[in-house]
Amino acid sequence: EKEIHKWKEVEELHVRNFINKERRRGLNPRSLQRMLSSLRSFFNYLLDEEIIEVNPASEIRAPKSPSLLPKALDTDLIKKLLDFKPNGDLEIRDKAIAELLYSSGLRLSELCNLDIDSISIKERACRVVGKGNKTRDLPIGEKAIQAIRDWILVRNKLSLPNSKAFFLNKNGKRLSTRSVQLRLKRLGRKRGLPSIHPHLLRHSFASHILESSGDLRAVQDMLGHSDIGTTQIYT
Repeated sequence: EKEIHKWKEVEELHVRNFINKERRRGLNPRSLQRMLSSLRSFFNYLLDEEIIEVNPASEIRAPKSPSLLPKALDTDLIKKLLDFKPNGDLEIRDKAIAELLYSSGLRLSELCNLDIDSISIKERACRVVGKGNKTRDLPIGEKAIQAIRDWILVRNKLSLPNSKAFFLNKNGKRLSTRSVQLRLKRLGRKRGLPSIHPHLLRHSFASHILESSGDLRAVQDMLGHSDIGTTQIYT
């Protein structure tokens, strides 16, 4: 990296990298908060002295503790979970749900709020409305597309007139978040993987994308994080 010789050369990215390095070294969240507070105060002093023009630490928040996150499933366990032939309509739906969560990194609420026109098979993408009513378009992988195709055939049988919801229960109504949690847990147990839940698949998606691309900003956009510090906990 470029060496820094003057305080005015310090940018937000430098401070973020420093904080992330300290987090990796084992510094706990409370200590990171204190460190950031000290940095902000120091840079505010430099601002008052007109040594710098912008405080590079003003918009940075300390990342959450990685221990609060579930451990990501490795690719072998993902294959064990998803590589099966569904038995019946509900398992076809459940497989589509699991594939989509892992393929695109949706939040549970975003998945349940999907409408039939949120999914584009042709574009291999889905449009979700996330926190703050912000919309983002997410790519869908080939395996998830196939699982979704299979589910659409079943959905057409279950759907009530004028139903917009994409994922339905057996009565043709929009699937609830609690139902998704229970069905994924059931699927995991059946596949020999206890403790499967929606955020574990989102976390695995983020971790695997970061491992393969290293593009933190792209993953931030896909996850719908407003603060990149939140995304850094997946590194």
